[in-house]
Amino acid sequence: MISLLARRWIPRWEEVQDPAVRRGYGVLCGAVGIGLNLLLFAGKLFAGLASGSVSITADAFNNLSDAGSSVVTLLGFKLAAQKPDRDHPFGHGRMEYISGLIVAMLIVLMGVELLKSAADKILHPAAVLCTPVVLAILAVSVLVKLYMWRYNRQVGRKIQSAAMAATAADSLSDAAATSVVLLAALLGQVTDLPVDGWCGLAVAMFILRTGYQAARETISPLLGQPPSKELVREISDMVLSHPEVKGIHDLIIHDYGPGRLMISLHAEVSESGQLAVLHDAIDNIERELGERLHCAAVIHMDPIATDDALVGALRAQVAALVRRVDERITIHDFRLVAGPTHTNLIFDAVVPFGMEMSDQETANAIRRLVEGMEGNYFAVVRVEKGYL
Repeated sequence: MISLLARRWIPRWEEVQDPAVRRGYGVLCGAVGIGLNLLLFAGKLFAGLASGSVSITADAFNNLSDAGSSVVTLLGFKLAAQKPDRDHPFGHGRMEYISGLIVAMLIVLMGVELLKSAADKILHPAAVLCTPVVLAILAVSVLVKLYMWRYNRQVGRKIQSAAMAATAADSLSDAAATSVVLLAALLGQVTDLPVDGWCGLAVAMFILRTGYQAARETISPLLGQPPSKELVREISDMVLSHPEVKGIHDLIIHDYGPGRLMISLHAEVSESGQLAVLHDAIDNIERELGERLHCAAVIHMDPIATDDALVGALRAQVAALVRRVDERITIHDFRLVAGPTHTNLIFDAVVPFGMEMSDQETANAIRRLVEGMEGNYFAVVRVEKGYL
């Protein structure tokens, strides 16, 4: 159904990298979610009141909170689509992450309330009367929630939306919760055990776990998580496909919300190349990145010696030496300055986060290895962290 509606109501529905198309998918899925959750709330509330089951009634209000979550998701996409302004020059794209966090908080809140109701039912058990109509409502609710999980997950992956991923997780937890409630209702018909309260407790714990996972997934991009390996590879392949670029380093990707990336990197070019030609090539690469990734790209040119065999050999030798300190260390901006008594090898070393050695200890270790090379070489090394 979502695919059919998308084809009808979202122009250029296949161009999912376009912010307008992403917004269209978010609004569509949010609107469908509101309608389905309100219908589920009405049906389960009737079933809960008719049967006297606290778990069914709590599950009904869980669906009502889901309708509210869909409203939050829809508003999040709307707010995220606002154009940049003086106070927010990079746009409002992170509102989508904030809406996902609010959805996660609503999930946790509903889990806490359900936990209270379940505990009360365990302490004060009461008979539950389930008719075929009540059981049918619960069974249909499970199927509807599985459908909502499926379309939210598929669309969320397609447009890379943390908010929709949180909504999909919520739908799956609801399907599991309603399945437990349905099982409790069936067991209540064949046994006198007070299973309603205990099943409600299990549902509450599952919902709380889902809320925690959803919050973790939305907080991470807000705090500044590293870019995906796929995005880094795509950027690298795109830049290195231009023959003027010999290598790249210091790639930094700032995420201001889906479709609002700021990319900066250093592109290594031959120092013997013509400046105007190289500058034109860099401009073309920045334009290509912007068109294909819907980002703002800034590239700094780093001239390197590509025709000097000695520089190339020394760079390869030093690169191998620094990997003896830690195989994850890389070097860039390598150059040499020869003097009457010794030659300085000047370069930057990129070290990963989590190294046991401090930056100073790492630099000292590299210097000792370089000084042990054949010849009179000193290392002038600057240690920096990688952002990928």
